[in-house]
Formats: sequence, structure tokens, C-alpha cells
Amino acid sequence: MNGFATVLQPTYLMFALIGCIVGTLIGVLPGVGPAAGTAILIPLTAALDPTGAIIMLAAIYYGAMYGGTITSVLINTPGEAASAVTCLDGYQMAKQGRAGPALAIAAIGSFVGGTVATVGLVVMALPLTRLALKFGPPEIFALLVVGLSLVTGLASQSLLRALIAAVLGLLLAQIGIDPVMGAPRFTFGSLNLLDGFGIVPVVMGLFGIGEILLNLESGNQGVFDKKVSSIFPSKRDLRVSAMPIARGTVLGFFLGLVPGLGSMIPTFLSYAIEKRLSKTPELFGTGMIEGVAAPETANNSYANAALIPLFTLGIPSSPTIAILMGAFMMNGLIPGPSLFTEHPQFVWAVIASLCIGNGILLILNLPFIPVWVALLRIPYTILLTLVLGFCLIGVYSLRNNVFDIGSMLAFGIIGYLFKKLDIPLAPLVLTLVLGPLMERALRQSLEMSNGDMSIFVTEPIAATLLLFAAVVTFASSFRAFSAVRGTDSEV
Repeated sequence: MNGFATVLQPTYLMFALIGCIVGTLIGVLPGVGPAAGTAILIPLTAALDPTGAIIMLAAIYYGAMYGGTITSVLINTPGEAASAVTCLDGYQMAKQGRAGPALAIAAIGSFVGGTVATVGLVVMALPLTRLALKFGPPEIFALLVVGLSLVTGLASQSLLRALIAAVLGLLLAQIGIDPVMGAPRFTFGSLNLLDGFGIVPVVMGLFGIGEILLNLESGNQGVFDKKVSSIFPSKRDLRVSAMPIARGTVLGFFLGLVPGLGSMIPTFLSYAIEKRLSKTPELFGTGMIEGVAAPETANNSYANAALIPLFTLGIPSSPTIAILMGAFMMNGLIPGPSLFTEHPQFVWAVIASLCIGNGILLILNLPFIPVWVALLRIPYTILLTLVLGFCLIGVYSLRNNVFDIGSMLAFGIIGYLFKKLDIPLAPLVLTLVLGPLMERALRQSLEMSNGDMSIFVTEPIAATLLLFAAVVTFASSFRAFSAVRGTDSEV
């Protein structure tokens, strides 16, 4: 209550409002993302008191996590990498004239996920963080294997096509510096490939540029000319989205406790789980509102839950949280257990601001949905030019490197070809993210056990997760085999 009393002062409310607005705009700009946006804007908070500075930076962080949804739905270009999976169904909803419900359910899901995660921060922070600390390299490897086993849930109509995309993603993930030995591999002497292919150029190329090429080929100059049927979700939309929002909240919250996973993994896993649980999985990718509700909820639930290890143990769980940790230290505050005893007024004010900020985001974005939807009326030739311009500027601004622009265009061609061949894009992106994390966790685990693979079955958490992955893989393979047998019988 003391925290709410502090943050409800007009000055701090203004800081939260400014942070939400700026964060949303950062999320809308393709390629910038919450990490870069937060880092760039840290100097703007230098003149503020510590409470005001962290409130504003935290609002920028979760505002950017929501803002990436807008361009994902409207123009199939993720504002930041975590919103890539929203393109799969959100953009299809926009083409059907249902951009309004897609954006509204994303805002509602983000509010629910963020608020529940904040309550979890208050109620269960310490015990849950102790549980997360039990996740060493073997447990993290097993968790990532579960994620990889769910990649079949991202398949379109063919398990084989999904596996082709997944293997290509794993191969691309090998390019760069060896995560353990520190030696370059598969770089062919190019300094630009030492860091491998960036996630943002890959995602923007596959989804944004690929879609532009597809529409240019078809001569479609009015992709968005379909009449907008409604702005807000119907009762049915809210009903079918309720459970995906609940599952996305839980998944994002618990994955937010594990350091190093990143925000893309909760969104992709949430989407894969919803597709697997759906009675009509074949309709995912055609404009299912559950495909927007679940990942967007998981995204914001993860964003707020990722603050728990920072507050309680001083452990940053993502690049953006590491930047926030730097802002803490710039203001003379050391995150960790002592923070609650030495600066309680600051801690509880920031935690209360998370609740207030999520409410501001909801209030801010729901009335603006008609404005965002109005962008669909822009002639496609103009919109195409704007999208291409934003993509080029966004990618170049990451490292000021023309190579990233070339990468984006190359992956745009790959995205175009994949769409022509009906090969799903999501498995490629997911394995590109999971590959380096899995390899690092695997090799660290084997170093711990002197090369003994039994470490993965002697650790209870790791063994349980690997068993679950095996069951999921077997069930998927059996279902695919049965489907092939059924098709052969019909023929």
C-alpha cells in the first residue's frame, strides 16, 4: 500500500505514462526492440530521482514488449523478435478485416499476464526464485529439448516440412563464435559472421520482406482493402481466448524465472501448446484469435516475471533486464535481497508501478485501436514503401552494419520461397534461437560430469523434462504416421 501511495503521486504517474507511450512507440519501430530502446533512453532519466528513473525505464520495457504486436498484426513485420509468432495468425486476422479484435485481445492478454506476474512477484518471489536457482545447465538443456520437441506443433500441414525448417534453423545457429571454446566456426573468414546471423534481421526478413515479395508477385495492391468488420472482440472471441490467456500467463511467468531463456521462447512455446491442445490445429495460421492471445499474454507475463530474479537475487534474466540492472547501479542501488530491507520504499513503489503501468497500457491502447486499424486504409504501394523503409532503418540501427541489411534481404527471399512451398517459418526461427542456448547448456553439463551423459537422468528435474519431451515426440510421430497411413488408405 505504501508503494501505491508513492506511485500514485502525479509526478510518478506521469513518468509511468511517458514510459508506456515511449515504449509502445519503440515496439512499433521494427528492429529497435526493448533492449536497444531502454539502453538508448537511459540518459533521459539521469536527472530523475532513482524511483522515477526506474519507473520510467520499466514502463519503457513492458511498453515495448506490447508495441511490437501492432506492426506484427497490421503489416506482418514484428516490431521486436518476441512478436514474430504473432504474425502467424494476427496478420491473417488483419487481412480478414479483424485487426481490431486481434489488437484488443493482445492488449487484454498483456494486461492480464503482466498483472498476474506482478502479483506473483509480491507473493511468491523468494520461493520461486529458489526453485529457479535449481535450474543448472542440465535442467536448462532439458527444458530447451522440451521446446524443441514442441516444434512439431508449429508445423503447417506437413511434419516433414516443419522438420526441414527446424534443421535449417539449427544449422544457421552454428555460425559464429563457439559458445564454449571461443573459436570462430563456419564464418568463412568473414568478420560480419563472428556474431552469427542476428535474430532481428532474420525475423524481419522472413516475415516482413517475404510478405512484401509475395504481394509484389501477385500484383496485389490492396491487401488491406477488406472492410473492417469490428474494432473490439466479440463475446465468442473473449470466450475462446480465456484459457489461452490463462495458460500463456502461467507459462510466461514460470519461464521468466529462468535466467537466459529470452522472451522469444515463451511466445513460441505458448503458441505451440495452444495449437497442440486445439480441436482444430489445422486452422492455426489462418487467423485464429487464440494464436494471438496466448503468445502475447506469455510475452508480457514473462516481461514482468523476469524482474523477480533481479529484485530478489540481483540476477538479470535477459539483456533488457541486464540494462535495467545497470540503471539500478547507476542510481546507487544494488539489486538483491538487501534491496528490500535497505530501500523498501523504492522497491515497493517500483513493484506497484508495474500494476499501474499495465493498467495504463490497457487504457492507452484500447482507445487507440481505431487509429492503428485506420493504417490499413493506406494504399498498399505507400504502405509497402514505409514498411521497407522502417525495416531498413531498424535493421541498420542495430549495429550500423550494411551486412545486416543484406542478411535481412536474403532471408526475405528465403521467407518468400518458404511461403511458396508451404514450409512453416516459425520452426526455423525457434531453432535459431534455441540452438546456441542448447549447445551451451549441453557442453557445460558434460564439462560438469566429465563427459558422462548420465547427468541428464540422475538430476530429477532434468530427467522429468526429458521424459516429457520423449512422450511429446513419440505422440507427434505416431500422429504423423497415422495421418500418412490414413491418406494412403484413402488413395
